[in-house]
Amino acid sequence: MFEELLGLPAHPLLVHAAVVFAPLLIAAVVVYAFAPSVRRFIGWAVLLLAVGAPIALWFARQSGEALFTTLVEKGYPPQILAQVDLHKDYGDAAAWAGTLLGVLAIALVLFTHSAAKKPATSGSRAIGWALIALNLFAAAATAYYVFKTGDTGAQAVWSNI
Repeated sequence: MFEELLGLPAHPLLVHAAVVFAPLLIAAVVVYAFAPSVRRFIGWAVLLLAVGAPIALWFARQSGEALFTTLVEKGYPPQILAQVDLHKDYGDAAAWAGTLLGVLAIALVLFTHSAAKKPATSGSRAIGWALIALNLFAAAATAYYVFKTGDTGAQAVWSNI
């Protein structure tokens, strides 16, 4: 299923969705966390990206697995397979980090939407700040792993030409 799209290798095509939606989710979460005045305008975008970005990351990961299998079957040299395997490891981490960010982003939007309808308490403020901190941590991890995935993928392709 993830080998080809319309006769073209799926991985280079699906990666583009991941490298667009994951950074958009990261940026949206940061803005949502630090600009409460715009939350009501971008909450829907955060929710859509919180679902779409992890899906894009997992599709890119699955297509990468299929491509790696194809490279092994075609007998690519071990040094190239080692580079691709490192790229694959970062891709795995990016998919998991992006999924965690998606779940935390949904939790943050739902919590702040609900909390905005009630008087703030010290407990609700603490939960809100904890959710923001967790979102920022997951956003940083996602950014790091998406960058490292792209960098190692580019190195695997362009260093062997």
